[in-house]
Amino acid sequence: METAQSQEKEQAQPAAFTAFARFVLCGGGVGITSSFAVAALASWIPWVLANALITVVSTLLATELHARFTFGAGGRTTWRQHAQSAGSAAAAYAVTCVAMLVLQQMVAAPGAVLEQVVYLSASALAGVARFAVLRLVVFTRNRSQAVPTVRTARPVHTTVAPTAAPAGPAVPCYVA
Repeated sequence: METAQSQEKEQAQPAAFTAFARFVLCGGGVGITSSFAVAALASWIPWVLANALITVVSTLLATELHARFTFGAGGRTTWRQHAQSAGSAAAAYAVTCVAMLVLQQMVAAPGAVLEQVVYLSASALAGVARFAVLRLVVFTRNRSQAVPTVRTARPVHTTVAPTAAPAGPAVPCYVA
């Protein structure tokens, strides 16, 4: 039997599958848009710088979306949540940069489609890791609420029923 408090918590924080679906929609939408923005910006500035700029902007946007819709944190994000999310985004940035550098080492002149496939694949891999970090660390509810409360049992009041007296000599019975 669920308590009212656990029902409220479930309503406030979506189940893992629901949160992941929202994460994919929000984060994936921002990620796909970002990939095209990186490609467009990289025609004017070096790719690594374009990726860094787009990563910062998309991380701020995605963190707000995840706080409001994905993880049900409610309201705007805190500076702490932005900082923690930025840490996971920095790791994702490193993964995409390494993937693109490996691609450039393996293929002399990769086409735009191959670059997009590699970039989006690396982003998807990093995205799964980010989901875990955001759900388990960044947007975790108040830790005191997350820890189940231990309730002590109510005192049990018993009634002592009189029993038949032994057939032998009378022995006083003291009941406390």
